[in-house]
Amino acid sequence: MLQTFRATLKGNSLEWKEEVQCLSKDDHPVQVLVTILEEEPIAQNKGRGQRMAAVLEKLAQVQAFAGIDPVDWQRDVRQDRKLPGRNE
Repeated sequence: MLQTFRATLKGNSLEWKEEVQCLSKDDHPVQVLVTILEEEPIAQNKGRGQRMAAVLEKLAQVQAFAGIDPVDWQRDVRQDRKLPGRNE
């Protein structure tokens, strides 16, 4: 069974991003395949997140979505349909 775990490779060591359960009994070697992902600039990601948070804060301050009924919006987005055998 294949399992996927997130880690960062630093030198010759893997630094786990999440807690990993014991992978082998009695510390027997475990065969792994490591795929190197294309790196995204970390600073760019942080900047983008900060910009997004600032924009969302401004939208909240001006109550940009105050006139939108969330139930109606969700129904429109999901394109709800009547279920067979239900009268609603």
